[in-house]
Amino acid sequence: MANRILTVPNQLTFLRLGFLPFFIIFVLYRHYSWALAILLLAALTDFMDGTLARTLQQKTALGAYLDPIADKLLLSSSFVALALTGQIRWWLTILVLGRDVLILITAAVILATVGYRPFPPSIYGKITTTLEIFLVFVVLMIAVINGEGYSHTFETLRKLLGYLVAGFTIFSGFHYSVVVARSLSQPPADQIKQQTK
Repeated sequence: MANRILTVPNQLTFLRLGFLPFFIIFVLYRHYSWALAILLLAALTDFMDGTLARTLQQKTALGAYLDPIADKLLLSSSFVALALTGQIRWWLTILVLGRDVLILITAAVILATVGYRPFPPSIYGKITTTLEIFLVFVVLMIAVINGEGYSHTFETLRKLLGYLVAGFTIFSGFHYSVVVARSLSQPPADQIKQQTK
């Protein structure tokens, strides 16, 4: 059992979770260069754990749950910490956190009432997460090179990504609600048939 838990990909995911407090500290104390380095390391471990899980055939149920949780914790913490330092608007942070809370509450209610039901992430959810990562990266880049004559291109990109994140956050949240409602209205046997088509 221990071998199935402490696989190399899972250890990398635990390492990514270990980066989280340091990332928050660096952002809150405005050491943005270090925060950016932590973010890049986290992205590298995220890529490596997925690749190793496939190549070493070490996919586990724990990893399937832990990997997205680690990503969500890092992203949510990034938005809150950057909002506290004035780098990201609070209205956008509240939108992002609101969607995550909605998904968590929905999953908890489903688990408590009808048991486990698989709801794989949609393409819109994946796009939203990717845009959120790019936004955090761009915001940190602007904070690092601020005052060094950086181009307004970064600022324009930040604004564009902010609006894209807001739009996809709202849309993917509604899409998730519709998919969950539609899936729960079907018997489990019908869901299995749909997933095997």
